[in-house]
Amino acid sequence: MRDNPTGLRVEAAAVTDRGLNERRPLNEDSMLSDPERHIFAVADGVGGAEAGEVASQTAIEVLGEAFRQHTPGDDAEDLMEIAIQRANDSIYRLSREQPRFSMMATTIVALYVDGLRATVGHVGDSRLYRLTPDGELRRETEDHSLVEEEVRAGRMTAQQAANHPSRNVISRALGAESAVEVDLRTFEFDRGSTFLLCSDGITRHIPDGELSQLLASAPSLEEACAAMKRLCYERGAEDNLTAVLVRVGAGAAAADDADEAPTLVTERGAGAAAHSAAGEAFAPTVLRRPFNDAGARAAADDGNNNAPEAAPVAGPSAAGDRHAAAAPDGGRRSGGGARVVAVLLLLAAVGLGAFYGGLLFGRREAAGNVRASNANAAETPAATQTPAALTTPGPAVTSFEQRRRAVDLAPASEASRMSADAGGQPLNSDDPEFLYLYGRAMLLTDRQDEAVAAFNRAVQRIDENMTPSNGQLKIDARLATIAAHLRAGHTEEARGVAVTLDELIRREAPAPPGPAQPLPGTTP
Repeated sequence: MRDNPTGLRVEAAAVTDRGLNERRPLNEDSMLSDPERHIFAVADGVGGAEAGEVASQTAIEVLGEAFRQHTPGDDAEDLMEIAIQRANDSIYRLSREQPRFSMMATTIVALYVDGLRATVGHVGDSRLYRLTPDGELRRETEDHSLVEEEVRAGRMTAQQAANHPSRNVISRALGAESAVEVDLRTFEFDRGSTFLLCSDGITRHIPDGELSQLLASAPSLEEACAAMKRLCYERGAEDNLTAVLVRVGAGAAAADDADEAPTLVTERGAGAAAHSAAGEAFAPTVLRRPFNDAGARAAADDGNNNAPEAAPVAGPSAAGDRHAAAAPDGGRRSGGGARVVAVLLLLAAVGLGAFYGGLLFGRREAAGNVRASNANAAETPAATQTPAALTTPGPAVTSFEQRRRAVDLAPASEASRMSADAGGQPLNSDDPEFLYLYGRAMLLTDRQDEAVAAFNRAVQRIDENMTPSNGQLKIDARLATIAAHLRAGHTEEARGVAVTLDELIRREAPAPPGPAQPLPGTTP
C-alpha cells in the first residue's frame, strides 16, 4: 500500500498464471504493478511461447522505465503514448531482425493514477474495468478484435461474440506494424474506486456480471485475485491469465488523508526539490552529449562563481563549489580535487537519471509527430503511418542520438539486438559508438562489469582513431564508466577514472585569457 502525492492511498494486488492448456507451456503474459509510481499494466504476448513472452516483456519494460523517473508536471498522456509507440517500434524491429520472433506481437493495457485522475493507454483485447464505490462495474476500454468490431457495427451480438471461433483474433497489437494507433484517454474517478487490468485469459472465463459481483464482495484485493484464478481453473483455464487490481483512496477518512498530506510534503519536499534542480542542471549537457565545449571550459575554470550556470558538472555539488572558491589563487591541485568530487556526485545522479533524460528531450517532438500521424489516419493506410521521430532507420541513416534514445527506452531488448547483430560477441566490435551504446544498455540493466568492459573497449578504439567526434565520445564513455563503477559500489575505481577524466578536460580546455588591456585613450 502506498500514498500518492495527494495523500490518497493506492493499494494493489496481482495474479498471473500460465493456465491449464498444455499447448501453452510458458506464460506469455507480463504485468507491471508499481503502487509507488502509480503505474500498472498487463500485456498478453502472441506469436509462440518464446516470441510472445519477449514481446510482452518488452512492452512492460519500456513502459515501466518511462514512468520510473516520471515527475509531477510531466504530461502523463504524452509520456504513455511515447512509451507505447517506442515499445511497438522495438518489438517490430526485433520481429523483423530475428527469424524466431517473426510472428511476435502483444497487447497492452496501462493505467497511471495521479490523485483522482486516471490516464489509460490501450492496444489489443486486454481490458481495463473500473468498479465505482457504489458497486457499478464500468468497462473503460474497447477491444481491438474482429468480433468486437462486428458487435460495435451491429452485425453481431455480444453473446455471439463470446462464443465465436474467431473471438481471439485481434485487429491491433504492438509489433504487428511499424506504427500503431494507441487508444488514450484521461478521466476523473471517485475516491474508493477499484480498477482491474486483465488479459483475455480472465475475461473469456468470467463474464462482466460475475466480475462485478466478485470484485464488490471480495474482502481484499488479494482474495479477489485468488478468486479469479480459482474460477478460471474451474472452467478450464484455456489461456494464460493475468489480473492487476488497484484501489485508490479506500480505507481512510478524508480528514485522515488531509492530515497525512502536509507531513509528506514537509518531509520530502526539500529533497525532491533538490533532486529536481540537480536534474535540470545536468540533463541538457550530460544526457544529450556530455561535456560540450562550453561545459568543458567552464568545468576547467576552478574559481568561476558562475560555473553552476555554465557547466552542469558543478551544479549538483555545492560542496565542490565551496572548495573551489576557498582555494588560494593558483591552487590548481585543490581545485582539481573539487572537480573530481563534483564529477563523482554528478555521475551518481546520471546513473539514476540516464534513461529519463534521454526520453524527455525527444518526448514533446515525438508526441507531436504521433498526433500528426493520427490526424492523417483517414488519408494514409495504417501500415504506412510511421511517425518519423519514433522509427529507427537502417544503420546507414540512423543518428547516434536516435540509437541512444532507443537504448535508453528499451535497454534489455536493444542489448539483445546489438548482441545478435555482432554475432554474440558485441565486445569484439571495432565501432566505438556501437561499443558505447552497448555499454550504456548494460549500465541501464545493472550489468555493470559488462558495461565497464564495453566503455573501456570504446575508449581503446577511439584512441586508435582519434577524431573530433570521437574525442567527444571518449568523454561520454569515461563519464559512463564512472556511473557504472558507482552503481556497482566501486568507489575507488570510479575515483580513478574521474581523475583521468579531469586531466583530459584540463588538457582540452583552452588557456584562460590574459589580463584585460585598457582601451585606447584610457588610463589603466
